[in-house]
Amino acid sequence: MHGVVEPVLDDVNKLIIEQLQRDGRLSYAALAKIVGLSEAAVRQRVQRLLDGGVMQIVAVTDPLMLGFARQVMIGIKVTGDLRAAADAIAAIPEVDYVVICAGGYDLLVELVCTDDDHLLHLLNDTIRTVPGVTATETFVYLKLAKQTYAWGTR
Repeated sequence: MHGVVEPVLDDVNKLIIEQLQRDGRLSYAALAKIVGLSEAAVRQRVQRLLDGGVMQIVAVTDPLMLGFARQVMIGIKVTGDLRAAADAIAAIPEVDYVVICAGGYDLLVELVCTDDDHLLHLLNDTIRTVPGVTATETFVYLKLAKQTYAWGTR
């Protein structure tokens, strides 16, 4: 059965994750003081969390500030293998988010584009040509009201 994988996280690893969700630039020395371990121990724990795919440390940017004037979410209906369609769409460089979901759409896909011509090209020539894609609906972002990554651990 496929589902949510419950990684074995002790309280120290959870605290490390929560601190890095707040500020991914925290030094190992600062983390060590917060969690009460040596810098070397924290470095090893962070590396294990990264290697295990439990977390990533990335720079979050504002696409508008980087020259990407159009951001959209696309609802996609698919026939056949959802995973194959999701993998094909995920391979498109401008796609930054792909979710297989239940409801009115089979996939939700977020795109970051330079302009409307770029969006039209991606929709018409790339996404709609993926085998199994039968319909798309595009939701244009007007303003990003909230985006957070600090949801903590359980």
